[in-house]
Amino acid sequence: MPKLSKGYIHVYTGDGKGKTTAALGLAFRAAGHNLKTIVLHFMKGDIPYGEYEAVKKMSGLITIKQMGRPTFVSKENPDPEDIRLAQEAIQLAAEVCKSGEYDLVILDEVNVAVDFNLISVEEVLEICRAKPEHVELVLTGRYAKPELIEVADLVTEMRKIKHYYDDGVSSREGIES
Repeated sequence: MPKLSKGYIHVYTGDGKGKTTAALGLAFRAAGHNLKTIVLHFMKGDIPYGEYEAVKKMSGLITIKQMGRPTFVSKENPDPEDIRLAQEAIQLAAEVCKSGEYDLVILDEVNVAVDFNLISVEEVLEICRAKPEHVELVLTGRYAKPELIEVADLVTEMRKIKHYYDDGVSSREGIES
């Protein structure tokens, strides 16, 4: 029996920090209420992000799958392997979302995968249209297409005002990774 009577579609976008973090915060909140979550990380692979270690300590309520390579993806000339992995990720996303097995489905960086033409906006829209009524769906990443913003029930734009990266600070373990 579904735990949510109504699931909504969220979009977390913009050039500011915090899109993935907000989605993961929602996943941890959901786990606190025994809701099952799957996070599919588009364009991220074999990188030891802190959330993976935290999830290992959870009791199976949150699943995270990295669906990319641990290298930079070229927008202008994507490697065929990046395209293949993104296609694999969107197919898995469609399957898990439609299955209704998870209460919360997070497609992390899916907006960037669309912007880089690794997958189509239509493939993401089809997932939105086909999701069961009780499934909450979160789409993260910069460059959210207007069609995805239109179909969403909640849209949050993270806007960068100031960031220490601009002063040469690298990604820090436990904070950005």
